[in-house]
Amino acid sequence: MRPVAPQKEGPRSNEDITSPQVQLIDAEGTNKGVVSTREALAMAQEQGLYPVETPPNASPPVAKLLDLGRFKYAAQKKAAEARKKQKVIEVKEIQLRPNIDTHDYETKMKAVTRFLEEGDRVKVTMRFRGREMAHQELGMELLLKVRDQMESMSKVESSPRSEGRQMVMVLAPK
Repeated sequence: MRPVAPQKEGPRSNEDITSPQVQLIDAEGTNKGVVSTREALAMAQEQGLYPVETPPNASPPVAKLLDLGRFKYAAQKKAAEARKKQKVIEVKEIQLRPNIDTHDYETKMKAVTRFLEEGDRVKVTMRFRGREMAHQELGMELLLKVRDQMESMSKVESSPRSEGRQMVMVLAPK
């Protein structure tokens, strides 16, 4: 059993270029035409650069002569910038009980509003304990009231459904 060779990340360069011919573009960006891969390697070594396959699925593949370290650094910076700009959507949970008081309900709704404004999804959970299980319609009414109240700023991602001793509904921002 032979160990599997590790896969290199990023575009192929130098001897990793498998095609016999490449479309060569030099450091200034001028097209040198189709040349053999060996010639491209020799030209790159003369200039102290590396041939790097940019779109490898072209026929013949395009190879640019450039500084590989600088190219990888720029790609790494670009990926870091993209990660910084992306927003991770979290699922926040609000737990309710069927016999919640009005002030407590209003406080929970303020939290739901804040979560939706921040762009997070909200999971509204209705918990039943003991004899409350006999009156699940009260819990369903309360979840429908939440849905109707938040209708202007959210859309229902999953409607209220019963899961054992609790009912769950998920709201997503519009």
